[in-house]
Amino acid sequence: GSGQADMYAGLQELGVANGEDLKETLTNCTEPLKAIEQFQTENGVLLPSLQYALPFLDLHGTPRLEFHQSVFDELREKLLERVSAIALEGKVEERYKKLEDLLEKSFSLVKMPSIQPVVMCVMKHLPKVPEKKLKLVMADKDLYKACAVEVKRQIWQDNQALFGDEVSPLLKQYILEKENILFSNDISFLQNFFSPSPKTRRQGEVVQKLTQMIGKNVKLYDMLLMSLHDLEISEICTVDPCHKFTWCLDACIREKFVDNKRARELQGFLDGVKKGQEQVLGDLSMILCDPFAINTLALSTIRHLQDLIGQDTLPRESPDLLLLLRMLSLGQGAWDMIDSQVFKEPKMEAELITRFLPLLMSFVVDDHTFTVDQKLPSEEKGPIPYPSAIPEAFTKFLQENRIACEIGLYYILHITKQRNKNAFLRLLPALVETFSDLAFSDIFLHLLTGNLTLLSDEFALEEFCTSLFDGFFLTACSRKENVHRHVLRLLLHLHHKVAPAKLESLQKALEPTKQSGEAVKELYNQLSEKLELRKPSPAEVTETPSMELPLPTVPTPASA
Repeated sequence: GSGQADMYAGLQELGVANGEDLKETLTNCTEPLKAIEQFQTENGVLLPSLQYALPFLDLHGTPRLEFHQSVFDELREKLLERVSAIALEGKVEERYKKLEDLLEKSFSLVKMPSIQPVVMCVMKHLPKVPEKKLKLVMADKDLYKACAVEVKRQIWQDNQALFGDEVSPLLKQYILEKENILFSNDISFLQNFFSPSPKTRRQGEVVQKLTQMIGKNVKLYDMLLMSLHDLEISEICTVDPCHKFTWCLDACIREKFVDNKRARELQGFLDGVKKGQEQVLGDLSMILCDPFAINTLALSTIRHLQDLIGQDTLPRESPDLLLLLRMLSLGQGAWDMIDSQVFKEPKMEAELITRFLPLLMSFVVDDHTFTVDQKLPSEEKGPIPYPSAIPEAFTKFLQENRIACEIGLYYILHITKQRNKNAFLRLLPALVETFSDLAFSDIFLHLLTGNLTLLSDEFALEEFCTSLFDGFFLTACSRKENVHRHVLRLLLHLHHKVAPAKLESLQKALEPTKQSGEAVKELYNQLSEKLELRKPSPAEVTETPSMELPLPTVPTPASA
């Protein structure tokens, strides 16, 4: 069969006899035993000392095959070791010459299972396998599969489609893993999407595999970046010429804060981009557009604004704050830069610094004023209400300016985490329409639902629920499946805190439609089951006997 043929594949070309030859010899001879003996002598291991040893093994019942196999395995191991050694010794061109000669001699046996490992090993150590041999490997599924990643890289380099086929399932797996975290049923303000350290994330299976696939091959790295771009994943940038920049940013992400020393260092990198090297900006912006980087920059911006209030300083007077905005803006502009291939820093809108950030600071001041007012002895005028109006400029900024929107959303996460219900309800209406619907993005909703668990007691209040659900979530549920999922996640977690009447209307409003995906239906069913368990059962309701008469105990269906 073909399996037999494979076993001896390529031996004839090397002038080595194989099973077919033996068959032919035996078919055409008069004394088969003599023919076999001669075949053994001609093709056996040619060592004089073996002449006596082999019959001795025969006496012990060791089959010749077993003996030859063990000699063969031993020799193969030695050969593999030798190949790896050749790859490291002597002058570069000499060692590669030796390996190329070896490949030339052995390649015809590449399909022979017992020899294949040796051929593969030779190819693995050749930085440039001859084109013709790569093509033969590529054309044969089994050979391609058996190849070392070092050889595959050489194949992928000129076959983007093949590389795409290999990378694509990994990227899909990566996206799926990230989505599972964003939509996880465990909602908490302590543990969220951004909790794992950079080191932990680097040890993730997908990142490890991709890093291994790319090795030091810049061309493959660029191809990977392009396929990431097609899928709009902005998180995997594993190898990079901007190593030091990444390293420094990595440390900030670990601390979830950009301190002054590191800010100076990062600024040095940005200012150091020389004329003619602008393309590096493309790489820096890719690194900065990683959600973990944006998260760190946005959190640091909010912290900086608070410090400025304490110091009575305006945003435009703080170089550190301006640097954070510059990096945010580079990160946000990454895809545009890659798409247009125009490598220059996006222009920062002056209004962001002179109007928007002071507005955010005024909200913080409003909070302080309100708190102080509450503590003052009130005269006839009665308690001062919390300011409820939102400046129109704030809403406009959130709709039209990406960076303002990102910082605005992080400010809202910040006040939620501080359990500042008043500020939260005041600004919430501004989130219904935001730049490219950022307020309905998975990362924001994941973080918001986590922080809302800190306000869980407010869910008993009609006003709070109406603002949060009717005023915000439900405005997008029907057009955005992900929002539907996040609301259901939140209710699964907090349903016991919500006033029953409100819960009932929410359950109606959130019922899946024909268009809803499996995830929504599944969550809705889980929620319905929980609510079912909360309702008092009909039996309990009817079984409230009046106090005077002792009723005869009749087993009710519920307890029977």
